[in-house]
Formats: sequence, C-alpha cells, structure tokens
Amino acid sequence: MPKITFIDAQGESRTVEAETGATVMETAVRNGIPGIEAECGGACACATCHVYVDDAWAEKTGHAESMEEDMLDFAFDVRPTSRLSCQIRVRDELDGLVVRTPARQG
Repeated sequence: MPKITFIDAQGESRTVEAETGATVMETAVRNGIPGIEAECGGACACATCHVYVDDAWAEKTGHAESMEEDMLDFAFDVRPTSRLSCQIRVRDELDGLVVRTPARQG
C-alpha cells in the first residue's frame, strides 16, 4: 500500500497507508488527519480538502483541471502547488507522497 505523509500547519507529520484507487482526501478522512474537513464528501464542490503538494511530487500528482481550479478560488492561501485532495487519486507511483494542510480551510 502506498504511504502518504500529511504535514499540518504547525509542522506535525503523520504518515498513513493509503488504499490504491482511493483519493488522498478519503485517506485523510479514514485516518483522522486534522485539517482536512471534506465537507462535500469528495464531490469537488467545496475547498475544504485543500492541500499543498510537496514540490517533489507536483509533477506526479498532475495539475488541477478547470473545475478544481474554480473551487480553489474559494480556498484560503492558494499557492502554485495547491490541490484539492479529493481530486488526487492514489496510485502505486504516489508511494511516499507528501502534502501539507493549510492553516485553515476555505
């Protein structure tokens, strides 16, 4: 199973196992990761699962599509590597993925 490391705004790190085919958001919710609210349940209809993808992983996770970009307009402190974690599907190639949660969700 791929492992994902979530780092919160205070720098605390949590590494969890992710199920291939799940989303990064689903993985966070299943593991009680603080900072991922996921109010819409993964429908790309809010921005409460906003994360910053570590620079080393930005290429492998891909870029936000137009619907995701529209939702990121509602996120707090958007950066070049901002993504909605509900839109990142876990694949074996993402083993070791590192994402950071913002200080607050939009």
